[in-house]
Amino acid sequence: MIITQGLTKHFNGKVAVEDLTLEVREGEVFGFLGPNGAGKTTTVRMLCCLIAPTAGTAWVNGYQIGKEDSAIRASVGILTEAPGLYERLSAEKNLSIYARLYGVRDVAGQVEKYLRLLGLWGERKQAVAEFSKGMKQKLAIARALVHEPRVLFLDEPTAALDPEAARVVRDFIEELKGQGRTIFLCTHNLDEADRLCDRIAVFKQRLIQVDTPQNLRQQLYGRKVAIRLRAIMPALVARIQALPFVQDVHIQDGQIVVALDDPDNQNPQIVRALVEAGADVQYVGELRHSLEEVYFKLIGEA
Repeated sequence: MIITQGLTKHFNGKVAVEDLTLEVREGEVFGFLGPNGAGKTTTVRMLCCLIAPTAGTAWVNGYQIGKEDSAIRASVGILTEAPGLYERLSAEKNLSIYARLYGVRDVAGQVEKYLRLLGLWGERKQAVAEFSKGMKQKLAIARALVHEPRVLFLDEPTAALDPEAARVVRDFIEELKGQGRTIFLCTHNLDEADRLCDRIAVFKQRLIQVDTPQNLRQQLYGRKVAIRLRAIMPALVARIQALPFVQDVHIQDGQIVVALDDPDNQNPQIVRALVEAGADVQYVGELRHSLEEVYFKLIGEA
């Protein structure tokens, strides 16, 4: 759905995006992560044909930027950091204007559909100036969807929202994912990216790494399990170390941490060996590094 080849953007000689080559698959939620000033918003603006690249090219929905810009704009939805709504007009009028601009046939039906989906139907006659930050954000999402785009670009969709509003937006993104939409998500909320995204790209002017959150964890840290015993004795640690598939063993925070290739199949053998050695096993669980740890490690190495 989205393919970039050497996409580059310079502003007055300053590099914003350099040689970006990636592919976003149809129907996936693709997270685009990076610090402020990394070029994430610039990338979105190029892919939505709001600004032209300095070099390279891209295809969105099969259309090439720079050649079929109108077709791209008509087939994507975009939520920017600053929604840019008409504050003096009602939510209903705001959405109706954009529906007509997009050439939506059933304007009233589409406006009602998305105002209801996002819990704004009861406030449809209210001026947007009176809306809370969360309500404005939900209206902006409705605006991005009113013409049923195949690809949706979301730039910090839950930024500055209270927990309840942020949850509504996240749940809605998951619902869109279930409909098979392709979603390009820029976010600083790493927990949000971990929960929503099929794959993520870590980016800072240049592409650093692309993969699923789980694969990135495994590549950087391997797979480890934490074993808590009623009492840790040197003989028990030695028993684990003697197993041929164990890569590393150490004690951390009162538990035994073991590095393995395949915990699902190897954990039972470890537990069996410990029980045979007289250990009281309280629990065994995989030690899971956060996406935040992965992110900072990749950014630091870059």
